[in-house]
Amino acid sequence: MWTPVLQGLLILAHAGEVRAACQSAELDFIVQAGDAVLAAIEDDVRADLAKLGITVNTRFLEKEDFNSNMTSGNFNLCFSETWGPPYDPHSYAASWKSPDEAHYAALQGMQPPLTQDQLSTKISDVLLEENLQQREQKWKDILSGLHEQAIDLPFSGKRMPTVLSKRLAGYVPGQQQFDYPVHTLRALSGSTTITVAPGAQTGLFSSVGRMDPHTYRPNEFFANNWVYEGLTKYGANGVTEPALAASWTFSDLPSGGQEYRFTLAQNVKFHDGSDWNCTVAKLNFDHVLAKPLTSGDEHGWYDLPAQIVSWSCAGDYEFVLSTKDKYYPLLQELTYIRPLRMLSPAMFASGLTTDPTTENSCYSPGRVVTNFGETITCAGTRGASGTGPFKFVETLSNGDVRFDRHSEYSGGEPKIERIILKKYDSHSEVMAALLDGSLDAVMGAGVLEPEDFHTLHTTHAFRFQMFLGPPIMNRVIIMNAAKAPTDNLNLRKTIMHAVNKAEIIDKELFGMAAPVDALFPKNLPYCDVDLTPRWDYDREKAELLWCSAAAEESGGNVTVTVLVIVIVVAVVAVAVVAFFLFKLGKKQGADEQKLLHAKAAGEPPAGQMGKVDEAAV
Repeated sequence: MWTPVLQGLLILAHAGEVRAACQSAELDFIVQAGDAVLAAIEDDVRADLAKLGITVNTRFLEKEDFNSNMTSGNFNLCFSETWGPPYDPHSYAASWKSPDEAHYAALQGMQPPLTQDQLSTKISDVLLEENLQQREQKWKDILSGLHEQAIDLPFSGKRMPTVLSKRLAGYVPGQQQFDYPVHTLRALSGSTTITVAPGAQTGLFSSVGRMDPHTYRPNEFFANNWVYEGLTKYGANGVTEPALAASWTFSDLPSGGQEYRFTLAQNVKFHDGSDWNCTVAKLNFDHVLAKPLTSGDEHGWYDLPAQIVSWSCAGDYEFVLSTKDKYYPLLQELTYIRPLRMLSPAMFASGLTTDPTTENSCYSPGRVVTNFGETITCAGTRGASGTGPFKFVETLSNGDVRFDRHSEYSGGEPKIERIILKKYDSHSEVMAALLDGSLDAVMGAGVLEPEDFHTLHTTHAFRFQMFLGPPIMNRVIIMNAAKAPTDNLNLRKTIMHAVNKAEIIDKELFGMAAPVDALFPKNLPYCDVDLTPRWDYDREKAELLWCSAAAEESGGNVTVTVLVIVIVVAVVAVAVVAFFLFKLGKKQGADEQKLLHAKAAGEPPAGQMGKVDEAAV
């Protein structure tokens, strides 16, 4: 009878301990409106944290408001993504010094032994490290120190999906997020014009922007990558390969920097017929690296612009760069889709003679930029013309965009004659277009819902080719260490262990991602580091961290509360035991009295009444 009572009291005591110790907290979670997948993940994260008494108040913001709140640090939690190759880890980490990045605000709350300033110094230092082993150790120290601060909740590895009609062949996966190599495709049947729904920076494609290789939004990476080339390109397994530079050498300078000599590719034509040579290379560098444009709010988001101190021609096809220091990422950073892709000289305001000070290619016309004691005036560009495999033709009245192949492309004429980029207002419209045959290809993330991709794979595999690349970048939740209550390290660690990533990913992403426990994918340079503690789901550890932190903040009140409960339980337990002992003693006394009475009357003892005497049978 008393066992259930005892169990109930013990359960009550434990529940009282959890309720008393796991105090409440309220978090401000900002999410960009319009992304159904992120909204679903947010809902699951909120539910997981609610189990520990942590309330999440979510604000779904339009892009402009989201960016404003993110860069000003007006958040506790926000979704973000690493940039993937070729930017991770060096350029992504270097960008944290820019106020335009969420990390800039979130890292301001870092505490010794690694403050934000110390982290920035370490990142600048590792980019100049010549010795490979020392460079690896320095990156390990950076990643370990940042990991211990628990600012980035590593969530999932992002993979790039592709859906192709079976009338197409020759697919080769891209080497970075917005790399869609249509030039490798060929049509097995039907037209050599293909329709494509590409993944854009906003998810669903809406516009290719100005198609300007020297500036940023609203230009789209994938479109600029089709149209423009740089001196080098990012190849498979992270290898830097020749592009508009056929080869290169480098040597050390007495100043401490290095000199790079690029032998440029010959017989290369721009889409408008202009020739590629060193004069054009220098013109592009003159405009992009004009001193005022190397500030952090222009091209200084990565370190290359500040490292290049001079550039010149040593002949029609020999381009020479000199650097301030021995900067190891230089060749890789020259592969970036922006801002150092090469624009035809005919597209500058005054052609080959365009002055980078008075008619700079920067956007927008008439804008004046002053930094480092120098001033330039922007004139913009006259159009889009590069040396890439496809040339921009026009934006159609319905918002679709036409690209035609560049028949003189130095990498070989593409088999696909024309690309029509299709503009859709919803994921369901994309799905319908695939199924009715009006759409040949979906390339990249954010075009189809994960559930749609799963449906195509399981139900319509006979009609489509489905590709899912390896994880190349990580989705993370940034926790702002500079804003209460996520300025509390124990709370950040609690959140790390409280979110059941595997369950959420399985539920919302349909196998298109996998849980991760580090900021960067392990297969990227310098990122295969054993980081401890592991930021994985562990509800008991989360409760321990959160309760311990709350108990310390309560000044001992929680301990007293729990102690009182334990004492009450102990007193009740003693009373119950005493009661049972009393009942047992009383019963034994009564039995002895009955036995004495039975003996006096000559009766057999209780328990032997009616017993058969087997020996007499």
